[in-house]
This record gives sequence, C-alpha cells and structure tokens, in this order.
Amino acid sequence: MQDQLKIALADLSAALERLETVIDDRLDRQTTIEEVEDEVVRMRADRVRLVETLDESEARSGRLVDANAEVSNRLVGALESIRAVLDRHPV
Repeated sequence: MQDQLKIALADLSAALERLETVIDDRLDRQTTIEEVEDEVVRMRADRVRLVETLDESEARSGRLVDANAEVSNRLVGALESIRAVLDRHPV
C-alpha cells in the first residue's frame, strides 16, 4: 500500500510539473501575443502619422508647383515687357 501511495505521489508530482510547464509556456505565448498586438497598434499609429505627413507634403508640393507656375508666368510677362520697351527704344 505504501508503494502504491509513493507511486501515486510521484505521478501527481510529475503531473504538477507538466502542468507548471504548460502554464509557463502559455504565459510566455500570451506575453508574445500581447507584444505583437502592441507592435501592431504602434505600427497603425505610425501609418496614420505617415499618411498625414504624406498628405501635408503633397499639399505643400502642390502649392510649390502653383507658386512656380505663377513666378514663371510673371517672369514671362516681365521679359515681354522688357522686350517691348527695348523694341520701342532701340539701343
């Protein structure tokens, strides 16, 4: 009877050790899952920020293109005026 009790206690002890190992593994996986979820949240926030930055850059680029066109038009007008003055008053 005592041998059976020792065997049962040894089996119980082994089962408890296996249970502890399974629990530790599960906690490690849960920690990994939470870390991955946190990283996904950070990546989404980064994506939103990058999209906003890109939108701002595209808007600025559009304003620069418009300003460049305006300056170009003014320069053409100024050159035409200078030519007209020079044509009326040859040097």
